[in-house]
Amino acid sequence: MEVGLVGKPNVGKSTFFSAATMTPVEVASYPFTTIDANRGVGYVTHDCPHTHLEVECDPNNSPCERGTRMVPIQLIDVAGLVKDAHSGRGLGNQFLDDLRQASSLIHVVDVSGSTDGEGNPCERGEHDAKEDVEFLEDEIDHWLKGILKDNWDKVSRRIEVSGEKLDKALYQRVSGLGITEVEVVRALRTVDIPQDTSRWEEDDFFVLARTIRKESKPIIIAANKMDLAAKGDLADLEGLGQAVIPTSAEYELALRKAKDSGIVDYVLGEDDFDILREDISDEQKKALQRIRAFMKENGGLGVQETLEKAVFDMLDMMVVYPVENENDYTDKEGRILPDAYLLKRGSTAEDLAFKVHTDIGEGFIRAIDAKTDRVIGRDHELKDGDIIKIVSE
Repeated sequence: MEVGLVGKPNVGKSTFFSAATMTPVEVASYPFTTIDANRGVGYVTHDCPHTHLEVECDPNNSPCERGTRMVPIQLIDVAGLVKDAHSGRGLGNQFLDDLRQASSLIHVVDVSGSTDGEGNPCERGEHDAKEDVEFLEDEIDHWLKGILKDNWDKVSRRIEVSGEKLDKALYQRVSGLGITEVEVVRALRTVDIPQDTSRWEEDDFFVLARTIRKESKPIIIAANKMDLAAKGDLADLEGLGQAVIPTSAEYELALRKAKDSGIVDYVLGEDDFDILREDISDEQKKALQRIRAFMKENGGLGVQETLEKAVFDMLDMMVVYPVENENDYTDKEGRILPDAYLLKRGSTAEDLAFKVHTDIGEGFIRAIDAKTDRVIGRDHELKDGDIIKIVSE
């Protein structure tokens, strides 16, 4: 699964990316520091089943930290987006192409208003962050509209002559963007556009593009630089009616570095930390005090919460644990609860089999719920936290 980090230049996307993945990237206070997309691994958290089963897990693909399973996701930090990017301005074409396979998007916004529309530093509060939300969504929608509209006369004639279904024709146009046929069908059910595709106008294509984008690439807003923002800035963003998380990527990165250095004990997403060493400077102590105060006021630093919501809330995902032996929860190498997989809620035992390996999915015979020792069929709907053995040919 891939989550995209988007936003205009110089709002802290790369700092957010570094904090989430601990991958070093160039950070500077000028536009287009990021040219090529940065890719790395972040984690969403889940209660590890070993805490309820009286066993000790031996993780393979997903570390476990004091009962919290760290399930990996792919993060991509793309070049900053500016107005008219869909027409090729700035690094627009590259930006949009990099987002093709992202399942959800985290829009990093400078909530303090200290970055203008082009990504240049300005006085705090000088720029309205709400404008950034509106322009970015417009850019993505215009880009998608262009893909839908390209050579549409030819597609429309084919639909009329051959009777090809509209949803199939549209899906062929957007399948390379990580958009599913189901998402296209859902979009078509909700838009009010002419049934006669030869009569579609600019607005019809734009409405359809926007609806498909909302269905296929949901956006959550990381209200970054909250440590610099004035009271009321967050409320203005929340007034847009979208999911908004107060965030300080800079504080998160500093705290994770302090953890790696053995200065603090910090579990991802928690709203406090323990200082382990006293041999730190007064400046470091003051910095940690500022970070702690921010965490208490905002319920955390925002980076981890944003990742969790982008995956579990926006994409409606759950975590399932496949095993080879349902009695002791091990794989064939004897590792206990080795792997954790993200699946869409409503996924079946067969879906899990294909997630593990195509051959296992194609050879599916049955599955076993290790918690209940029940045999389940291919269409059995899995639940969050299930431990499942797949039996295949």
